Amino acid sequence: MTERLARWWVALAARPRLASLAAGFLAATGFPPLNLWPVALVGLALFAAILAAARDWKHAARLGWLFGLAHFTFANNWIAAAFGFQSEMPAFLGWLAVPLLAVYLAVYPAIAAGLARAVGGTLSIALAFAFGGAWAVGEWLRGWVFTGYAWDPLGLTLLGPYDRPGLAALLPWLGTYALSGLTAIIGGGIAALAAARAWWRVATVFMLVAVGMYLPGPAPMPGTRQIALVQPGFRQHQIDDPSEFENQFRTLAAMTQPRRDDGQRLVLWPESGLPDYLRPGYPRRYYLATTAGADPDFARGRIGKVIGPGSMLLTGAVDLEIENGKAVGAYNAVSAIDPAGEIVGSYYKAHLVPYGEYLALRWLLEPLGATRLVAGSIDFIPGPGPQTVDLGRFGTVGMQICYEIIFPGEVVDRANRPEWIFNPSNDGWFGSFGSPQFVGQSRMRAIEEGLPVIRATVSGISAVIDARGTVREHLPTSFTPGRIDTRIPRALPPTPFALFGNPLSLGWAALALLLSLLVRRRLGR
Repeated sequence: MTERLARWWVALAARPRLASLAAGFLAATGFPPLNLWPVALVGLALFAAILAAARDWKHAARLGWLFGLAHFTFANNWIAAAFGFQSEMPAFLGWLAVPLLAVYLAVYPAIAAGLARAVGGTLSIALAFAFGGAWAVGEWLRGWVFTGYAWDPLGLTLLGPYDRPGLAALLPWLGTYALSGLTAIIGGGIAALAAARAWWRVATVFMLVAVGMYLPGPAPMPGTRQIALVQPGFRQHQIDDPSEFENQFRTLAAMTQPRRDDGQRLVLWPESGLPDYLRPGYPRRYYLATTAGADPDFARGRIGKVIGPGSMLLTGAVDLEIENGKAVGAYNAVSAIDPAGEIVGSYYKAHLVPYGEYLALRWLLEPLGATRLVAGSIDFIPGPGPQTVDLGRFGTVGMQICYEIIFPGEVVDRANRPEWIFNPSNDGWFGSFGSPQFVGQSRMRAIEEGLPVIRATVSGISAVIDARGTVREHLPTSFTPGRIDTRIPRALPPTPFALFGNPLSLGWAALALLLSLLVRRRLGR
């Protein structure tokens, strides 16, 4: 068996471009919903062997680009589904958008591959350390260059099933980018051992990873404040249909009604579930486009009656920027509403989705027929960034709307740490691959920051995630309506990552690159 495996390995290595594409695809199978982490590690090991055989760092960078092209095309296949939910552009463009995005994203594995080959040299543990350090740097760059696209960090491969954190339990001390680097180091180490035909050591590595992945999670701590999390299960085409607006509100209201044993509770509604404008002062024509011509006082008043005395609502909403009687921009907002129908707190989304919530290069692309994926003709405006909102008896909350939760180190106001994070989302865009990946990345933020994350989505997957990344309760996807009545899990003390943020991950990356140089010098390669 080992001889056949070795021959297969050599045959692939003889075709480095094809092998790089194959390795990129295999590495992406470690992401949810497949979670094939052993296959992903094989893909990374194969790619490390390819880097070692590259002529020089430039050749390695070109092969890294091919790895990234296949990796991100498969991992981001859910993006194609988003084009099926709007009418301005044909759905087939989604299948072009995915590889086109991958053409750009592959630049970062190319950078990592070139740097790893230059620092690590030939196949050895030195290359494994260089591969990990370089990958962490590449992912960090991908997280902020051109506003950033941090989706699917490689470390997501090491996140365990819902009831346990897996090796992602290391996130408080590493951070996401360093955990991705560790994943690459493991793959590179497997390659070095395989090249030496130390198969029992290869088996030992896989066994140790498996033990770390499936160790039982910690017992849940008693929760604090009572919440009612509502997932209405609306279909994506219904959300922007004015004829459905009143039915949507009635559905949310019916699912929110207090039960006999309910006391004071915090009600959580998702992004995009509420069609009303809640703030006063807009020209009347904007209110007429919502539920039954409702004015904002009426809209907020009936919400107050729905949630019940002593309770409070956090809901996704849209606020407008008005100039000279005309809306010139919009804010993707979360509003806190009390039983009197008053807005007692707000948060505006800061990290907007390019081509989703605003059309980048509008002056060029709009005449060519391009448009946003989110309905509407005006662009969204970014808010100021992470903020902590004081909800009185319901504690302090940090808010991250939808896509914002995927950015490590950017989800919490470090000067005013909240007790938990609210992540309302409209996951109807994301399909069967995107939604599980979204939950996984939300779990990583919880572990990093030591804070529970509560996800309220229109269509699923809504979830209550504790501060160790364990999913305590969840509602499934497939547009299943439901409600979770529970308590918010307790926060942990600030983690090292909560104190230092992404510089902690970059420090580990620098250490890995330094170790690579030291080991390479010791080996004389």
